[in-house]
Amino acid sequence: MTDDRTHVLDFFTPRAAGWDSRFPDDGPAYAAAAGLLGLRPGDAVLDAGCGTGRALPALRAVVGPRGTVLGADLTPAMLEAAVRAGRAESGTLLRADVARLPLGDGVLDAVFGAGLISHLARPEADTAELARVVRPGGVLALFHPIGRAALAARHGRTVTDDDLRAEPRLRALLAGSGWRLDSYTDEDDRFLALAVRQP
Repeated sequence: MTDDRTHVLDFFTPRAAGWDSRFPDDGPAYAAAAGLLGLRPGDAVLDAGCGTGRALPALRAVVGPRGTVLGADLTPAMLEAAVRAGRAESGTLLRADVARLPLGDGVLDAVFGAGLISHLARPEADTAELARVVRPGGVLALFHPIGRAALAARHGRTVTDDDLRAEPRLRALLAGSGWRLDSYTDEDDRFLALAVRQP
């Protein structure tokens, strides 16, 4: 296992059991973000780095019973927490690294990534892997239930232009990996960047 994957496991494993209790009021924000993906009943969507699966019920509600909802995470403890929370009923859980997804080319209509971007070891290569599994015209949603400034304050930091989620950096990163950034929202109560998979 690479050092990058070990770092992710070391960070998330001890936090998994109490993760949902730390952020009990995020459900409506996830539902609102899922509703902005432009998904239709029957579509296929991946929650990349799904953690405890908080987005899975919202994604299932959008794609309906005939749609496909997948949740992929590297940390077994997070997936176990998702099962305990009953979220496996909303989608299929996979233990997988977003850098090497066990999916074919172009099989998805969208990828949802909550808090994902800051945990990618190789952001351009990893977002290119997300592009690989999404059909041209499909959508990538990079989401966080609070904005950059609020998140930085939570961690005792200040917002900087070096942040991968800063619009100029994110736009360039996505353009280099097969995406076109279409909309960018960074407010106190939501961060949401929506990008379209280029042909």
